[in-house]
Amino acid sequence: MVLDPQSGKYRRTRLFVMTLGYSRKSVRLLIFRSNSRVWADLHEKAFRRLGGSVRVVVLDNLREGVFTPDIYDPSLNPLYRDLLAHYGAVAMPCRVRDPNRKGKVESGVGHAQRTPLKGLRFESLDEAQAYLDRWEERWADTRIHGTTKRQVAAMFEEEKPALLPLPLEPFRFYQYGKRTVHLDGCVEVESAYYSAPPGWIGRLVHVQWDGLHVRLLDPRTGQLVREHLRQKPGWHRIKEEDRAKRTPLSTVQLLGRAGSAGSHIGALCEAIHQKQGQVGVRRIQGIISLAKRFGAAVVDDACATALDMGVHDYRFVRRYLERQPQLPLTLHQVDPLIRELVQYRELIHQRTKEQENNEPD
Repeated sequence: MVLDPQSGKYRRTRLFVMTLGYSRKSVRLLIFRSNSRVWADLHEKAFRRLGGSVRVVVLDNLREGVFTPDIYDPSLNPLYRDLLAHYGAVAMPCRVRDPNRKGKVESGVGHAQRTPLKGLRFESLDEAQAYLDRWEERWADTRIHGTTKRQVAAMFEEEKPALLPLPLEPFRFYQYGKRTVHLDGCVEVESAYYSAPPGWIGRLVHVQWDGLHVRLLDPRTGQLVREHLRQKPGWHRIKEEDRAKRTPLSTVQLLGRAGSAGSHIGALCEAIHQKQGQVGVRRIQGIISLAKRFGAAVVDDACATALDMGVHDYRFVRRYLERQPQLPLTLHQVDPLIRELVQYRELIHQRTKEQENNEPD
């Protein structure tokens, strides 16, 4: 039981245990919450504590490590798979509902629950981890193991040379997800936009990103198709080879719709497309949506103002319309078939007089 700083209450922690198969040397780590990033980070910490990585990791089918359990062809969490590959290890999940296949580590979990941690309370996670580390060093490593009948620390010294050397750099953790390439040829990652290769519009791609890079992967082969530097929210990153050599038919049709909505609307959308290319397609769609919301005539006047000021921007038009006062509707003679009101008055007077003359005495 450890005091949770967020809730202010004591709660049970989760215990991560990695045990070497030969010496039974274990690494035990305490955490409050687990997810795919935490699960991968725990493995990296365990490898660092052991001073080397293993070749095979036998694990249960928990979601943080295994997406689709299958004894013959499991689907691993991409982040966990890449971390193991970085350290030269492979995962071998157990059969479903058969934890005894990794009995050595299951025994280590029970051993820690019964011996150093049973009935104790700690004021912080660091204090609990320090207590567990001292117990591991002074008691667990120096004990004579019941199965091997030898000291764990002595057997670990024999096993340590067989561990794989640690890589020079730690694993670069990333986030991942799935994105659909939009009409402008880009995918969105945390409100920034990154170009995909030509011909990928409408297709699904796998995306990995960290603090420095955004990587687009082919979902069928896992091959890297594009890598970009991270951008600020709202910014675009488009490689020169990803820019369209000619205007796509869908964009031509979109510009045609803008021109039919109003001459100034069409001129502004053409200017946006010439200046911003495929990135401006969404902004052209935004201007057309404004014409549906405020009316084509009002938006055409706003676009004329934008053209006069040399501001070829959707955001300017939207703010211009939102800040304009809503004028009351007035009657205007907008068709030559509508006559002057005087003519209607004379016609009504004439018809009324004819009816009076036709009435019998």
